[in-house]
Amino acid sequence: MTSRVKYLGGLRTESEHLQSGSKMITDAPVDNHGKGEAFSPTDTVANALATCMLTVMGIKAESLGINMDGASAEVTKTMAAEPRRISRIEVKIKFPTSYTEKETKIIENTGRTCPVLESLHPDIAKDISFTYS
Repeated sequence: MTSRVKYLGGLRTESEHLQSGSKMITDAPVDNHGKGEAFSPTDTVANALATCMLTVMGIKAESLGINMDGASAEVTKTMAAEPRRISRIEVKIKFPTSYTEKETKIIENTGRTCPVLESLHPDIAKDISFTYS
């Protein structure tokens, strides 16, 4: 088992990662009867894309001896109705430095093949961009 999720009431859940014991709260968003005081479940999906991309790129960068410390991502999730679902996720990855053309190609390809991206429904538009300082 990976996690345990408890419904706390008021459209809020608490998830516990069983291996580490760390916990995370989710709230329904304001536009769907919630308070919006924490990540919504669909926010966590969009955020998971960025964290997955940064993680696998970090693994690849370490294996190549590339420093990726300080890289960041901005995530924008767009919802659609009928049925209510994620219709688009935009991820803007920013690196604090530049790399060689070969390193850039390897790092970007690694990010574009992360497990979360490969798991998202094909109907979800995925707009991914990379910028370098």
